[in-house]
Amino acid sequence: MKEVAERNESKKVMTARENIKSLEELAGLAEKAREEGNKVVLAHGVFDLLHMGHARHLEAARQQGDLLIVTVTADQYVNKGPGRPVFPELLRAEMLAAMDCVGYSGVNHAPTAENVLREVRPDVYVKGGDYADEDEDVTGKIRAEREIVEGYGGTVVYTDELTFSSSELINAHLAMKAPEARAFLDGVRRDGGAEQVLGLIERLSDMKVMFVGETIMDEYHYVTPLGKAAKESIIATNYQSRELFAGGVVAAANHAANFCAEVEVVTCLGAESEHDDVVNDSLQPNIKLTAFRHSKRPTICKRRYVDDSDMRKLFEVCYMDDSPISETHSSEICDYIEKNAGNYDLVIVSDFGHGMLVRSVIDALEKAAKFLAVNAQSNSANRGYNPITKYPRADFVCIDEPEARIALHDKHRDLYDILGQDLPAAIDCKRIIVTHGGRGCLAWEPENGVQHVPAFTNNPLDTIGAGDAFLSLASPMAAMGASMRDVAFVGNIAGGIKVGIVGHRKSVDKVSVKKSIIGLLK
Repeated sequence: MKEVAERNESKKVMTARENIKSLEELAGLAEKAREEGNKVVLAHGVFDLLHMGHARHLEAARQQGDLLIVTVTADQYVNKGPGRPVFPELLRAEMLAAMDCVGYSGVNHAPTAENVLREVRPDVYVKGGDYADEDEDVTGKIRAEREIVEGYGGTVVYTDELTFSSSELINAHLAMKAPEARAFLDGVRRDGGAEQVLGLIERLSDMKVMFVGETIMDEYHYVTPLGKAAKESIIATNYQSRELFAGGVVAAANHAANFCAEVEVVTCLGAESEHDDVVNDSLQPNIKLTAFRHSKRPTICKRRYVDDSDMRKLFEVCYMDDSPISETHSSEICDYIEKNAGNYDLVIVSDFGHGMLVRSVIDALEKAAKFLAVNAQSNSANRGYNPITKYPRADFVCIDEPEARIALHDKHRDLYDILGQDLPAAIDCKRIIVTHGGRGCLAWEPENGVQHVPAFTNNPLDTIGAGDAFLSLASPMAAMGASMRDVAFVGNIAGGIKVGIVGHRKSVDKVSVKKSIIGLLK
């Protein structure tokens, strides 16, 4: 009997796997079912932790027709917060395919179900009752999905069954967060929770922001390491492909443009035009580009050679002239800033230390900006020469731990003391954040002292630009007067989303941030 049971169990697993189909296959199966006079039903979701609420929902969906197809959101499009999904896409699809009420399952490699609806064209599209109020949908996509279904004559049905939240269950019982992280999230829940933080995010939509800083072309050359060369002490690689991104201040501004009404970028570009199309094409529609051309300087380009198997960067080649810009150019930039910076709610300075932010430009920024937010970055080209202390005054400063220690020439002092005592003594600034990677960040303001805000992201894919994403979202929140705890919390979420993006393939968007907040605080 035991052997029979084991064979039956093996057969169930294989049948479930066989019933996982591609989108093209699902469309064909749906069409065949309709030709045979059957009614096709579709359900779609993440289904990260299959629970009784899901079971009731899918059973109710099956009662709406003859064939139930269920698709799951691919891992890369799951915006439920750091560490999600818990189960990878194929396991989630297999769990669904193993249910008696489900005919077939599949993985949808897109952020919404719109493409699935267009391909499968179900007679009935079934959603949970919590989606019935379209105004409560943070993605704004439920309305679009309904319009697609109704456009070809289908029907959307909302089930009214027992409900649970996978996020709540995972946060309460499965999430492997440190006690400090759990305590922090509990504190945010007590003080208004997701609703309060989401309200702050929405308030950013009226803000006007100016960014000032260097544009950097980030070039990725993907290679496969071959090993050490036979006669040289070098690692040989085999070229695979190339991507070119508009980075630096342009990438930082793109993040903010997803949240704020208007954004302007004031930057320097070289005389050559080879990168202009990439820069212009990368800009969000609500960004104005003001570029000062330097005839004798190239547009900064950093070429990184990347192991395409795990995204590890092997080495970097920089193409730039990082000497201070001329007095003529700095005078032009100063005049522009003095005339225009006051039209914006805040000015964010992304200082990469490559020659644009000279003393006269800094003075102009300090005088003209209503609210001045600054990051002075330490990198391989300027290490030790671009400290945050070159800015005597700022309203908000965001730097990482090495940058803070370099600015104060202090390698060993406790970071709490550096942030709570030394940095405020060195810079006239009342709101300072020091980020430190996987440990989160420390936020300081005179009223509340130093607060630690933990990180909620594991296993970063690509860390380039994470600090810029943090700065781009934290700065406008600080400018509108949000608490430093909330500023740092949302900044950590933005940085956490960014480390899951290769290069600057896309920017941190509002839907991803809001869904991460909801997922963490359920």
